[in-house]
Amino acid sequence: MHALTPVFVITGQLSAGKSTVTRALLERFAFGYHVDLDGMREMVTTGLASPLDWTDETDRQFALALRAAAAVARIYADAGFAVAIEGGMDPAEIEAALAEVGLRERTVGIILHPRLEVALDRNRKRRTKAFDTSILEGIMGETEGDLKRGAARDRWHEIDNSDEPVEATVARILALSP
Repeated sequence: MHALTPVFVITGQLSAGKSTVTRALLERFAFGYHVDLDGMREMVTTGLASPLDWTDETDRQFALALRAAAAVARIYADAGFAVAIEGGMDPAEIEAALAEVGLRERTVGIILHPRLEVALDRNRKRRTKAFDTSILEGIMGETEGDLKRGAARDRWHEIDNSDEPVEATVARILALSP
């Protein structure tokens, strides 16, 4: 039997460093498992709905990916892995999916929210996407508004990681975990 391991959920602004922070965070554990929400969604081989042209099908596919992420998180958490689900998601929706699989109480919710100008600068410098990331700038402005409106989420910790190295953000997250 393994001690209960945390399940981190890391979301936030585009180009906030979600993937980078997740990898660095999980390196702190003997066993860590990264659930990449975009990666799960992009495993749809035919009929993948684009988040750049949002439709009802995009909603459905994101909901399926959230449920799948929660189910995978449960399997790995039960095996003693520290798990981090990472990607752009609504906190209420992932909480519901995690509650379905009995993980809500083990969840540490993190919203990475650097200043918009910092996120835009990071986005312009990204080389990890197979497309021109400048097309994301309008969405980033919309996301900024969404983040500001939803700032008072219960059980979620908003971190402005604009001016700190990744390891400092990881230390802040670890200080929040049980």
